[in-house]
Amino acid sequence: MAEVALKVNATILGVVAAVRGSVVDIRFDGHLPPIYSLLHAQSGEIVIEVLAQLDARQVRGIALTPTQGLARGMPVEDTGGPLKALVGKGILSRMFDVFGNAIDREAAPTDVRWRSVHRAPPPLGRRSTKSEIFETGIKVIDVLMPLERGGKAGVFGGAGVGKTVLLTEMIHNMVGQHEGVSIFCGIGERCREGEELYRDMKAAGVLSNMVMVYGQMNEPPGARFRVGHAALTMAEYFRDDEHRDVLLLVDNIFRFIQAGMEVSGLMGQMPSRLGYQPTMGTELSGLEERIANTDTGAITSIQAVYVPADDFTDPAAVHTFSHLSASIVLSRKRASEGLYPAIDPLQSSSKMATPGIVGQRHYALAQEIRRTLAQYAELKDIIAMLGLEQLSPQDRMVVGRARRLERFLTQPFFTTEQFTGLKGKLVSLKDALDGCERILRDEFKDYPESALYMIGAIGEAKATAKSEPEPPAEAEHAASTHES
Repeated sequence: MAEVALKVNATILGVVAAVRGSVVDIRFDGHLPPIYSLLHAQSGEIVIEVLAQLDARQVRGIALTPTQGLARGMPVEDTGGPLKALVGKGILSRMFDVFGNAIDREAAPTDVRWRSVHRAPPPLGRRSTKSEIFETGIKVIDVLMPLERGGKAGVFGGAGVGKTVLLTEMIHNMVGQHEGVSIFCGIGERCREGEELYRDMKAAGVLSNMVMVYGQMNEPPGARFRVGHAALTMAEYFRDDEHRDVLLLVDNIFRFIQAGMEVSGLMGQMPSRLGYQPTMGTELSGLEERIANTDTGAITSIQAVYVPADDFTDPAAVHTFSHLSASIVLSRKRASEGLYPAIDPLQSSSKMATPGIVGQRHYALAQEIRRTLAQYAELKDIIAMLGLEQLSPQDRMVVGRARRLERFLTQPFFTTEQFTGLKGKLVSLKDALDGCERILRDEFKDYPESALYMIGAIGEAKATAKSEPEPPAEAEHAASTHES
């Protein structure tokens, strides 16, 4: 076996010294590739990223592709640079893998260039210090857990509660209202989920201002670990070069941490608490700190977060929470009741919901809504055991307000029109606050609850009440509330 590296046509070549799964040791002579350099073996079919320089002649890297067929003594070419992502206007409406290869069966994009995925966060001098609200057009989010422009929000939820639908709707609203770009980053996604989302985006007509980047579940941990950096590099291009606002959706940020844990274990690092990599905090911060609001534009991120075994003290959840400015918790119970979006208003929260940012009126209204819904939650057990009639007149008023608020905070989505037959609604923050305030003032206590269900602005309740007959159960409830 040749133990010396060869230099042919100014291309630095090394030889494979050892292969252990995805970990590859390569021997060079004289010049050692820097950390994060990309190496190619088997004519570029196998891609390796350098993560450690073991001694003066040997580096250790992690393969970003499967290593089948790789053997000791094989030549390895140093590409002379790090992993790069495609940027440019030509990437819009396309789907890519971590290497920038188009995976949507279309021709290779034009009007693009390559940029390193390893980039520093924007300096503090360029960051915007002004806290601005990012309006989504979704009533329950804008009123109770407002998102921050250039901030990071976490969406917590299991399968089938509407997580993907919620993300899809936000993409639709971002493109339609903010004239921005949406980037979907699938980390450890199933191929089924990627295909379905692509088809749904195309059907909803939002693909033209969208980019999708996937590191699928069956890919090696090195590829899954870098796909988030590739998506962020694309987002930074639109923010810094095109001066556009970007909505970055990440599904799932836990799988980024999980991929880092696999890479760390393969590289032989000593694990820390609960088996996580000792560098987890640094790696997550390196990704999250690049998501920022600058003087040229903003990257607003919404990230799906899986909580292992529902343990919120798990290191992965704790480290992720420290970066989020808002938490949106989806409830299976609300989904089963048909209250979509199935967001639990009492468990969800936002750091933006303070009088100094949203204003005194908005803050006071949000607090009153939470108080009313919390009182209703406490009264549910009594209602289930003894019935509504056993409540005091004052408590019955609270129940009536809470039930109408719950229904008013539902909303038909544009991305579900083909399934529900209901036309999607985009509701401004002013209309949403106005509707909640009028319900709390009992202006709609004589209206059936169904009149407030799946509407946009509160003015639509009158038209709905006229067109729909009042159900008997709701009529009795409305009557008892009115008598009190």
